Amino acid sequence: MPSQPVFTDKSHLVVFMPSGKRGRFPEGTAVLEAARTLGVDIDSVCGGRGICGRCQVDITVGDFAKHGVKSELSSLSPLAAAEEKFKERRGLKDGRRLSCHTKLQGDVVIDVPSSSQVHKQVIVKKADDRKIEMDPAIRLHFVQVQEPDMHNPTGDFERLAAALHQQWGLDDLECDLRTLQALQKVLREGDWNVTVAVHREARITKIWPGFHNLAYGLAVDVGSTTIAMHLCDLASGAVVASSGMMNPQIRYGEDLMSRVSYVMMNPGGEKLLTDAVRDGINELIATVTQDADVDPGNILNAVFVGNPIMHHLLLGIDPTELGGAPFALTTNSGMTVWASEIGLTSNPDGRVYFLPCIAGHVGADTAAVILSEAPHLQERMTLIVDVGTNAEIVLGNNQRLLAASSPTGPAFEGAQISCGQRAAAGAIERVRIDPETLEPRYKVIGCDLWSDEDGFEREVLQSGVTGICGSGIIEIIAEMYLCGILSTDGVIDGSLAEKSDRVVADGRTFSYVLRRGENELKIFQTDVRAIQLAKAALYAGAKLLMDRMGVETVDRILLTGAFGSHIDTKYAMVLGMIPDCDLGHVHGVGNAAGTGARIALLNKMSRDEIEEVVKTVEKVETAVEPKFQDYFVDAMALPHKTAPYPNLSKAVTLPEAKTVPENGPEGGRRRRRRRT
Repeated sequence: MPSQPVFTDKSHLVVFMPSGKRGRFPEGTAVLEAARTLGVDIDSVCGGRGICGRCQVDITVGDFAKHGVKSELSSLSPLAAAEEKFKERRGLKDGRRLSCHTKLQGDVVIDVPSSSQVHKQVIVKKADDRKIEMDPAIRLHFVQVQEPDMHNPTGDFERLAAALHQQWGLDDLECDLRTLQALQKVLREGDWNVTVAVHREARITKIWPGFHNLAYGLAVDVGSTTIAMHLCDLASGAVVASSGMMNPQIRYGEDLMSRVSYVMMNPGGEKLLTDAVRDGINELIATVTQDADVDPGNILNAVFVGNPIMHHLLLGIDPTELGGAPFALTTNSGMTVWASEIGLTSNPDGRVYFLPCIAGHVGADTAAVILSEAPHLQERMTLIVDVGTNAEIVLGNNQRLLAASSPTGPAFEGAQISCGQRAAAGAIERVRIDPETLEPRYKVIGCDLWSDEDGFEREVLQSGVTGICGSGIIEIIAEMYLCGILSTDGVIDGSLAEKSDRVVADGRTFSYVLRRGENELKIFQTDVRAIQLAKAALYAGAKLLMDRMGVETVDRILLTGAFGSHIDTKYAMVLGMIPDCDLGHVHGVGNAAGTGARIALLNKMSRDEIEEVVKTVEKVETAVEPKFQDYFVDAMALPHKTAPYPNLSKAVTLPEAKTVPENGPEGGRRRRRRRT
């Protein structure tokens, strides 16, 4: 990587989002050059000639450091001739620039959209093959309407309603004003034969002339990190297209509370966050409709799920009250709004349903998980864990349901880890360590070979080996423990440096070298601590629910979410992320929240069902539970300080407990001097 330019009086500060990387560069430096110097992930194929258009960036804030928010034009060079030509030839969104021809003239914040990133985010929230009983909230009805008669002065709508009653048995129908405004024209265009979309046998939402049989719906899981969308045929239930993206709000904060803090500290910040997530959703609508060759006007229904803060921001509600006790929701009921009310680019008269939230930090996504996995219909005691920056936990059966959230932070998803990254091509996702030699081998996303197999380096030449994603982090920490590199307390054993050069000193602690070379990847003691803190919070939350339920064990454990469902369940238990359970009854179940959204989209009675079930869920607030801290401290050990893991011990040989001082050579020398 080139060295960063030396600071001068005409140097300008540039910040790239969402990575947060920043630096000062001389006036006139091309944005693409600055990005490459800082190691920012921007694609470019044409060598900076302004032909490929892959290096597009968005300008968020200009001249912010000196004079507050001003126009971005003062911070960047005017549109270059190559940009003008590209705009005429292929189009360039307002506010977008080609970073190869845009030069710095002032301080600026630049957003790199996912479409311009070399290592685009791999969204693993895919629809499963769940069989769902079809009973959508929107149905199409073709009717023949009696023409108007001078002797029977009935309105066109009343005659349409009469036809729907006579031909389909529908009564007491209401109609939106915008639909009424087009009614007469549509009736006459169709020669009094029309197709009518009716929402829940109560309200007409769309009318087409003649016969029309195309109706689609959206199931959308709005997570704090990613957004997943499924476009479904409302006649067959088939998923005709799926897509996902990073939540654009991430530029305002990695986790939920940082986004609430942004709103608190920036008047009007909630509108920016709302606009960001709605723009992202509309971008996904454009993607899925284009992929499936579907007219957005035929999207008649949508279901959204998300945590309470995502829920509020999508609805345009200030989430400030969720930032502190008692974490009051504006509403926790299920609700239906027009698509136009939340700014969707699909049919503006389409109906959008939001599943109910459960409590201040347990949202509609958890309600969707319950709908998907149905613990309330099971006799077995089931623990469901949605692993993320704010883990949601559900425990119960057909007698009782409990729910809680636990602040695990972003470590599991790669943040707070020195070589951590999100799941993208080149990220290490699987790790094994030889217990005798301590030599590692690993697999990366985008390559089927293990690192010790012939052809691996050739296969990963294009993407490189860039870091470790969440599942890889879980596995390497667990493997380090199983091989004795980590003590029960999570300390890297420096004495093993005599056995393997993979264990190296780093000041007062030691680290483990996973990959050598130009882009060396190491696991530091601080990385281990970050994972311990996250997994301890997760376990403590589950233990509190088990206490409240009065059980010592659970019958089955389900891991869900874009990240949670891709964790190897054995390694999750080795770390102590979850309580002991028969590994045959521990499963990753995919994106259960997304599946719950699809169920609610395709079966309207399920909406009524989950609204009733949510009323029975008991919320446990971990933040005020006095035992949480004690459980948290004990859960810092691997897999746990006191809790037995008999089921795990049958499947894995756990190392004997050992204590290792948390210091490296420097700390050791100091102790020896004190003893002399």
